[in-house]
Amino acid sequence: MPFRESALPFDNTYARLPDRFFVRIPPRPVAEPKLVRLNRDLAQHLNLAPDWLASADGVAMLAGNRVPESAEPIATAYAGHQFGSFVPRLGDGRAVLLGEVVDRDGNRRDIQLKGSGPTPFSRGGDGRAALGPVLREYIVSEAMAALGIPTTRSLAAVTTGEPVFRETALPGAVLTRVASSHIRVGTFQYFAARGDLEALRSLAWHVIERHYPNVAGAEPYRALLEAVVARQADLVAQWLLVGFIHGVMNTDNTSIAGETIDYGPCAFMDEYDPATVFSSIDQLGRYAYARQPAIAHWNLTRFAETLLPLLADNEDKAVEEAREALKTFEPRFEARFNAGLRRKIGLFTERDEDLDLLRDLLEAMADSKADFTLTFRRLCHAVIGPEGEQGFRALFADGSAIDTWMSRWRTRTAMEQPDGAARRAVMQSVNPAFIPRNHRVEAVIRAAEDRGDFGPFEELLEVLSAPYADRPEFEAYAAPPAPEERVLQTFCGT
Repeated sequence: MPFRESALPFDNTYARLPDRFFVRIPPRPVAEPKLVRLNRDLAQHLNLAPDWLASADGVAMLAGNRVPESAEPIATAYAGHQFGSFVPRLGDGRAVLLGEVVDRDGNRRDIQLKGSGPTPFSRGGDGRAALGPVLREYIVSEAMAALGIPTTRSLAAVTTGEPVFRETALPGAVLTRVASSHIRVGTFQYFAARGDLEALRSLAWHVIERHYPNVAGAEPYRALLEAVVARQADLVAQWLLVGFIHGVMNTDNTSIAGETIDYGPCAFMDEYDPATVFSSIDQLGRYAYARQPAIAHWNLTRFAETLLPLLADNEDKAVEEAREALKTFEPRFEARFNAGLRRKIGLFTERDEDLDLLRDLLEAMADSKADFTLTFRRLCHAVIGPEGEQGFRALFADGSAIDTWMSRWRTRTAMEQPDGAARRAVMQSVNPAFIPRNHRVEAVIRAAEDRGDFGPFEELLEVLSAPYADRPEFEAYAAPPAPEERVLQTFCGT
């Protein structure tokens, strides 16, 4: 039986909130939509029909040329601190939320078109997206999902047949983004800045019912704050464990659901350096690799401020409640990050000396400018014995220093089970062989924009779909960039 558009399973709870939460606006049609890629596995998981989505009618929906009857397109309102400066009105300036579906696991998911045209929140922008940033977000978000890190997903990429004007004319595109929700710290800030207590309470309960139903008991707002703090602590720890740098950790890019969202000038480190910054707009290094935990805590503090009127009638008591909740961030982050580092070097129990061992390895990596991903992946091979050490040792300029470290590491790993082969298997399950290296992503974008060639895009997605597997046929993708290939800056899609 053919799929009918009327069967699209949209069920739109956010659109049932008061009108001041959003603006009802349809996406603006494009000239000539063409499907670049459909994420068929994700479509099936969302209870959508992949064959229909790939049809002319489906592509028209993915481009914004056709709005299904069950969709309720809206541009959501939010505010945000951008590089520390508060902007009271931001909102979806180039995106429209079509609606929500419930996936096969019973989880509610947003379906959003990014690059769908101007909205009342566009602030003079064209509301469109260029092909390059769309491909970057598709690649990196799907890579993050394969790495096991909470993230928004990419359902489809569609070209528009229209140019987008930035520094030069670029091909336009629309990304269909899937998220647990698009509610941000900035969403709460929008209503807090207006003193709209009724909206704050409605928003908080919407979040509790959608994302944190287990906190809907006594002191729900304090429990909500603690739950969001925990998810953000876990998320940032996972970022650091794979060398990821978000690049623009503004409060409007901080998801209340604890997902990685808004892949603008993001990047993965090649050489390990805690001060690494790629974003062209982060001139002062506010969002450098090692600063991300502190910034996450700062953003969560801004979230806590919005909840003060809900936490207690007495301001002093509300502030104390917020402070106590925020205190849970650092120990939660440190526990998750240190546990992750232990697993990366093949340790499964805790001993007092472990933190020194971990710190000394990171310092040696920084001194030698060792590649972050290769260091940990090659250590997986060294665990089987001296015959596997060569590739690991080659990453370090000071051979005697790393020999001393390896001697300490071997002594420590010998204190526990499992044996070498089993330990290596576990280490390989947390140390990726393949990440979306910046030079590879840029090469994909150049091929697509300059030559209309999406072959490199497809191949890179295939490589990144199994990041922890040994795949000799794709060995070149594990290599760091040659000096002339290095990407030193990444750019915001707007």
